[in-house]
Amino acid sequence: MIEVRPMKRQERAILIGLEQDGVSKWDLRDSMDELRELANSAGAEVVSTVTQKLQKPTAPYYIGRGKAELIKESFKNQQVTSVIFDDELSPAQGRNLENLLSRKVLDRTQLILDIFAQRARSREGRLQIELAQLQYLLPRLTRMWHHLSRQTGGIGTRGPGETQLEVDRRRVQERIARLERELEGVRKVRSVQRQGRKRHQWPVAAVVGYTNAGKSTLLNLLTGAAVVAEDKLFATLDPTTRSLTLPNHQRLLLTDTVGFLRKLPHTLIESFKATLEEVSEADLLIHVVDLSHPRVDEHIDAVDKVIRELGAFGKQTLMVFNKIDVLQNLELVDVYRNRYPGSVAISARTGTGVATLVRALEDALGSWRLRSCFRVPLTEAGLIAEIHRIGHVLELRYEGEFALVVAHVPPQLEQKLSAFAL
Repeated sequence: MIEVRPMKRQERAILIGLEQDGVSKWDLRDSMDELRELANSAGAEVVSTVTQKLQKPTAPYYIGRGKAELIKESFKNQQVTSVIFDDELSPAQGRNLENLLSRKVLDRTQLILDIFAQRARSREGRLQIELAQLQYLLPRLTRMWHHLSRQTGGIGTRGPGETQLEVDRRRVQERIARLERELEGVRKVRSVQRQGRKRHQWPVAAVVGYTNAGKSTLLNLLTGAAVVAEDKLFATLDPTTRSLTLPNHQRLLLTDTVGFLRKLPHTLIESFKATLEEVSEADLLIHVVDLSHPRVDEHIDAVDKVIRELGAFGKQTLMVFNKIDVLQNLELVDVYRNRYPGSVAISARTGTGVATLVRALEDALGSWRLRSCFRVPLTEAGLIAEIHRIGHVLELRYEGEFALVVAHVPPQLEQKLSAFAL
């Protein structure tokens, strides 16, 4: 396993971003603000922020060579130890920048992986983080052998450096394969657990949202779980499932999930699929939003994008606007509740509005107490797939050219299936 050395407070970092075609200066500013939060969460002290306007990143250095030289000059007065870029760097860009700047060069993906490595507690979480790190590292192994850069391969140049590099690459590939097998075992265990829940016919709600939106605090409030809840990015990574019995005696399983983020590395989504499958398999999504954050809409869009990637978009979703206790403008509550009918506004920290949330959960789960039967033609394969994706299938059998489905489905899907109801 790769040893991860968390950033220490004495690390001093410069943040670098690029205003390129298709990215407004306001979007760049928001992204850089988030990068600063990530750097602080990792333990770095941000000493300055540098941006450059280019049509697209340059192949050698991401930024222009002249800008890179100016950044290097600024190191003298700022005692910089790290340079962090807002986008993922190619292996060549990372290698060139480290040679030019003579400082540790990180990109957003490495920074997020470092934070995840610090936060992971369970064996499963550590496996997923190590897999993501190795997948990121594999194409960048040559950066670790820059002292042998003269040995580029070819006739007369097959020296120990190349041999060691190939050995390291093979070892990393073998470790990746081993981790993938272990995580596939985790996925099977989770599948068995989900089948057990389905036998009890208990609906499952996945608590999703942008990182630091208050998901774990809400889970603790509703169920008494002792999930770590701190005011920092990615405070908790390991999923927790707890039972909640509503006042109408409907039993519900709540699952806390890892927080989402803009530009969430694809390798991380792939590595965390065993965990994130809880989202795609859930019957209801509880989307927790930090209403006090200045970039509420961007956070909602970022979460929706990840939900789409997981194949869970379109599931019945209850919007929960959190942190109303720290709102400067209370009119925002009405604005967003009108924009998202059926949503609720709460403070998970103080408990304000939680009674309203519980009633909303009862209403949202009302349909799950009823079994619906449908006789769907096999030609409607998309509709059958939608029942599996959005509904809670209890029984499925085929009779000739029809599929007989017994399921719990949310109201909007039941209306779509009304022509096939029995």
